[in-house]
Amino acid sequence: MFPYRRILELQGEEERSLRSIAAITHHSRQKVTEVIRLAEKRGLKCPLDEDMTDPWIEDFLYPEKKLEDSGRHVIDFDYLYAELAKPNVTLTLLHEEYKREAQAQGRIPYAYRTFTEHYHRFAQKYKATMRIRRKPGEALEVDWAGSTLFITDPDTGEKIKVYVFVATLPCSQLSYVEGSLSMDLAAWIKLHQRAFAYMGGVTQIIVPDNLKTGVTKHTFKELVLNQTYEDMARHYQSVIIPARVRAPKDKASVESSVNTVSTWIIASLRNSQCFTLEELNQEIHQKLEAFNHRPFTKKEGSRWSAFMEEEKFALSPLPAKPYQMAEWRTAKVQPDYHISVKSMFYSVPYDYIRKQVDVRVSDTAVEVYFHHMRIASHPTLYGKYGQYSTLADHMPAHHKQYAEQTPAEALDWATKIGEYTLRVVTYLLDSYTIEKQAMKSIFALKKLERTYSVQEIERACHMACHVTNRPTVKSIQTLIKNNKRETKQKTLTQKNQEVDAKHGFTRGASYFGGKRK
Repeated sequence: MFPYRRILELQGEEERSLRSIAAITHHSRQKVTEVIRLAEKRGLKCPLDEDMTDPWIEDFLYPEKKLEDSGRHVIDFDYLYAELAKPNVTLTLLHEEYKREAQAQGRIPYAYRTFTEHYHRFAQKYKATMRIRRKPGEALEVDWAGSTLFITDPDTGEKIKVYVFVATLPCSQLSYVEGSLSMDLAAWIKLHQRAFAYMGGVTQIIVPDNLKTGVTKHTFKELVLNQTYEDMARHYQSVIIPARVRAPKDKASVESSVNTVSTWIIASLRNSQCFTLEELNQEIHQKLEAFNHRPFTKKEGSRWSAFMEEEKFALSPLPAKPYQMAEWRTAKVQPDYHISVKSMFYSVPYDYIRKQVDVRVSDTAVEVYFHHMRIASHPTLYGKYGQYSTLADHMPAHHKQYAEQTPAEALDWATKIGEYTLRVVTYLLDSYTIEKQAMKSIFALKKLERTYSVQEIERACHMACHVTNRPTVKSIQTLIKNNKRETKQKTLTQKNQEVDAKHGFTRGASYFGGKRK
């Protein structure tokens, strides 16, 4: 029998050179190098257990050797293991490819059942994870532990309950654990974010239980997720698929991890006294690191090594910005084209008056959606209740015109009209103690532009300024109407005179003894 054990002991414990090991064992240096490199690749290190005999080591380093003696086409287990990590690749597909390869070489392939049995034994013996039903980076199972911890109030000595959140990757069995003072939606979202940060990536699927925080309704025909929870998953480019009701096997990994965590973390901290949640979570983190680095009992490696070697590469990268917690509400657009959110008022386009809209409220922004289309966005208002955030683009045309009135805009308008109009506007701005009252009068003056020309407005202002040093909009309105009437009368008289001059042979009223009216 080839001296596998002797070679590994000479290289590991006695630290002999390859040349000296080859001389002692009477084998070529190439063969000795091959054995040592295969042992390093498989994670086989000294000291070796007593049951690791030469036949055991040969079977461990060369699993395909027994299969070669059967005369069948050899199975490349490392290739199968690597391919099963890819999306949508199954053992059924790999067996079909294996059969085609065997037929092309004129060899007899293994039947599917034998093929899977050989791979099953290989994966259990040589790998920390077995890629048959559990794809790396595919799912993250999350749940609350049934057991709880406590912190002590330093002032009263009261024990405050702390709930324990557990997240587990089914492939590598890596877990994340953290305590929380509440089980509400905000805590649930933040704990997910910290789990993603701890693992350095995001899985394709998140598998929670049917807790009310994350799942609104889950029946055979309908699944309704909490909108904020679904929004968070969309931000991380993941999908939420809750476990079936009363089907704990759908998240068996986290159920098993909860039991193990309850022993190795929760129970081990039963005598610890912490006064703050941060202090307790530091204790939990220390226990978690020991838990994830604890060696497997029946396999080589640990949860952490299995994660780093076989699963971390499959996780999707974290987004550039972390998810910002937001709350979803519904509101009805009022006749003044505003909605009420936490006693603050935000405008939406006036076309949506009396419509029901969805509102996403975060710490920095209030976003309004109608049929999943965003129609408005405002910075979140803080402070005194009853504040308004109104965008001019949301107003009807006549409201927008009124809202745009400012002293600077009024002075610009008056300058374009003429000198005396500017004098009237300046006087109005100076004469009122409240700016809003002055702007109301100026707006009434500007409305004259809809009926009268610029020259007529300037002429009325000119006349008002010569009559009094305190012109009013009412007097200007009267003057411009009178001027219009006088101008009209003069125009009519002038036309009559032109007619009389043109038709001089026509007998007038005096001819018939009447009077011209």
